[in-house]
Amino acid sequence: MQRAVPTVQKKGLLSKGELEGLIRDGHIDTVIIAICDMQGRLMGKRLTGEFFLESAIDHGTHFCNYLLGTDMEMNTPGGFQEMNWNGGYGDWLARPDWNTARRIPWLEKTALVLADAVDEESGRMIEIAPRSVLKRQIEQAEKKGLRPFMASELEFYLLKDSYEEVHGKGYELIRAAGHYNEDYNLLQATRNEPVYYKLRKWMIESGIPIESSKGEAWIGQHEVNIGYADALSSADRHVLFKHGAKEISIQEGYSLTFMAKPDHRWTGSSGHIHLSCRDLEGEENRFHQPGDELFNMSETMRQFLAGVMAYTRDFSLLFAPNVNSYKRFAHESWAPVHIVWSRDNRSAGYRIVGSGNSLRFENRITGADINPYLAYAAMIGAGLEGIERELELPEEFKGNAYEGKGVARIPGSLYEAIQCWEESEIVNKVLGESVHYHYGHAAKLEQQAYDTVVTNWERARYFEQG
Repeated sequence: MQRAVPTVQKKGLLSKGELEGLIRDGHIDTVIIAICDMQGRLMGKRLTGEFFLESAIDHGTHFCNYLLGTDMEMNTPGGFQEMNWNGGYGDWLARPDWNTARRIPWLEKTALVLADAVDEESGRMIEIAPRSVLKRQIEQAEKKGLRPFMASELEFYLLKDSYEEVHGKGYELIRAAGHYNEDYNLLQATRNEPVYYKLRKWMIESGIPIESSKGEAWIGQHEVNIGYADALSSADRHVLFKHGAKEISIQEGYSLTFMAKPDHRWTGSSGHIHLSCRDLEGEENRFHQPGDELFNMSETMRQFLAGVMAYTRDFSLLFAPNVNSYKRFAHESWAPVHIVWSRDNRSAGYRIVGSGNSLRFENRITGADINPYLAYAAMIGAGLEGIERELELPEEFKGNAYEGKGVARIPGSLYEAIQCWEESEIVNKVLGESVHYHYGHAAKLEQQAYDTVVTNWERARYFEQG
């Protein structure tokens, strides 16, 4: 008989009954029900504790379906099939997932529960919702006897200016929180430790295990490593960390950005993803084969990684979702440019790390601006295709991968990524026609929005000399 394996560490989490008791005892008076939108942001409602118990604890709460069909500025552009003015922008239901309820220690008497987007009448999951997209790929993996385990490493910049101050300055002359490269530098990191300490402490208290934090490779840049877990729990932790980190920075009078490349002079911010597959009990690492001559990688791991590599360009919209994402990929910048793999080589797109039961690969292509549900789903889906097609893993790239010749390159722009996405049969097969269309359309709208704006760079370059 299989032993039940918890999907998350219980510290900081609440059961349905525990939350109900805290509300009745007056320790919690506000409950946030949140869904994740296309851009990876949390959207939802704050319910009073009393109303939550009366109307939402079992059923959930309604939200306008436009939340899964907007751009970054919450406009409602046309062309989406699932939500539009002809359909009247009706309601979907946010149904609580009771594996995700937790207290939020940086907000007074507040709890939060993540929700799945469902059709109220039929109870079916909304196919294009990011959490639904990931759940479907996890189900496909489990049919093959595999349970994906994943973790995110998130880099970000801490700024001395508040979000309002940055906005008021037109997003120019932004002051990084520091004055020299912070990478591993304990003295510089100490200057911002009052913020970073709260990040680590409060995240752990809310059920998001933080392994470490460290200075990263530019002024004001920092990295946090989040604990390894099953894929859905890790994606949940990822979105909650980003949202909570921004809320904490607001309270401290700072701002904090996960933008892939906030300034062309700064090092880009990565969102590296680690992945391995275990058995359905969550114990044995199916990527590990003792005695195998290729770093003890099992056939399952080799085929899985071969699939991820083969379809990286197809899924690049989910690894680098914004116009800005592609400015992070630069020669010898710590962000890769070639789709190759190596053992413990930070110049490669994919890096093999760990040993024994911790053997895994790291996706170094993804940036801090990803939607984790979508990026995780792309990795799992591509890997499963590699297994199904019995793809052969290319030879290990040795040396400086930035100098690679005759190897596939990461798309250089959102334009190119859109073309790869639209021409891909594998995206349509893995994610389904509705998801393929929905996120391709969203990317085209983002590119069109950028193309209509005149930037400060253009004015400085052409105003007098043009």
